[in-house]
Amino acid sequence: MASLKSEFLGIKSPNPFWLASAPPTDKKYTVARAFEAGWGGVVWKTIGEQIKNVSSRYAAIDYGGRKVMGLNNIELISDRPLSLNLKEIAEVVKEWPDRAVVVSLMARTERESWHELVRMAQDTGCHGLELNFGCPHGMTERGMGAVVGQDPEIAKMVVEWVMEVAQIPVITKLTPNVLSVVPPARAAVQGGSNGLSLINTIQSVMGVDLKTLVPYPNVGGKSTYGGYCGPAVKPIALKMLASLKQDPIVKGIPISGIGGISTWKDAVEFILLGAANVQICTAVMKYGFRIINDLCDGLSNWMDDKGFRSIGEFIGLSVDKLTDWEQLDLNFHIVAKIDQEKCVHCGICYIACEDAAHQAIRLAKGTPYNRYEVIEEECVGCNLCHLICPIEECIVMEEKNRGSYINWLEYQKRGLPLNDH
Repeated sequence: MASLKSEFLGIKSPNPFWLASAPPTDKKYTVARAFEAGWGGVVWKTIGEQIKNVSSRYAAIDYGGRKVMGLNNIELISDRPLSLNLKEIAEVVKEWPDRAVVVSLMARTERESWHELVRMAQDTGCHGLELNFGCPHGMTERGMGAVVGQDPEIAKMVVEWVMEVAQIPVITKLTPNVLSVVPPARAAVQGGSNGLSLINTIQSVMGVDLKTLVPYPNVGGKSTYGGYCGPAVKPIALKMLASLKQDPIVKGIPISGIGGISTWKDAVEFILLGAANVQICTAVMKYGFRIINDLCDGLSNWMDDKGFRSIGEFIGLSVDKLTDWEQLDLNFHIVAKIDQEKCVHCGICYIACEDAAHQAIRLAKGTPYNRYEVIEEECVGCNLCHLICPIEECIVMEEKNRGSYINWLEYQKRGLPLNDH
């Protein structure tokens, strides 16, 4: 059987599933409950200077009958006393010696402030530190969070300060609120960070209450920009993860993947694109700690089916399959095929193709049902009909290669015509 044991920067845990720094990790009570349920590790909710949070704090987007496809929060770092957090962290480390306990930190952009916070956190016996360079709201106005992560020079300087006193592994958590995540990642690595984690939340406005005209969430008739997370951000997180794993300076640095992970399949995708482990928050806020059972069972079964014995055997296996558009094969061609036995005659594919694609589906009116057929010579293989069809495997895309591999650069070099219709 596959082993789910994980090691990240020398920090060992029974599985690669950690709880991200967030409300589920802000106190001993919830962390202990998570470990009892089977979670491999936690990143303790960010500690630092004393703050006060507001009410309300969350807003969500529902889609297609599914609740909380995206979650927005305007919550700040831990509002519990620093001394209480440190005391409980030390107790958890002692009581759960086989689990990973990493502490998220945020301090003012001052060397002594970071030194003091790092030393206090280390004294708890925790296994690692995560530097919060990503919080997009509230703390930024105080010169912390995403303000640090958006400026490579400041990020590098702060990491260097931390590494002057750090005696345990340091992970730098990056903000997605940048043009490119590569420069701040490089800066953190050059500053000495042992590892990286990403993504933090994306700055957002969730919507507006059409009754009160106040954006969500409503705090006494006002709102503010918040941090967006949940399943809807996964594609953005995967892109940023992959871009780091393709960068020559950063690709060798261990990365903890974060962003919209809800299922074991999501976790596998992150690991295939280079994450050494994953962190989860929103899914737990929606379903509770019990999802760890499905996460572990699903990952274990998939690894058994694929013949992988350990997590390390498939970290990053899909990174090299991402390339520049100019390198894609222009002779590769697929066309849609409709299985008439499975078709329920809804016509969704025809409407989509006729109105928004390439008019490659023919409508044959009939009694009692209309029939829909692909006009193969007009089909460009865009996938739209396949994606919107409500019946699984009713519309499949079949490969129709037209010739040997050739990319756009070769087409230009040879002066070949690009439009063969």
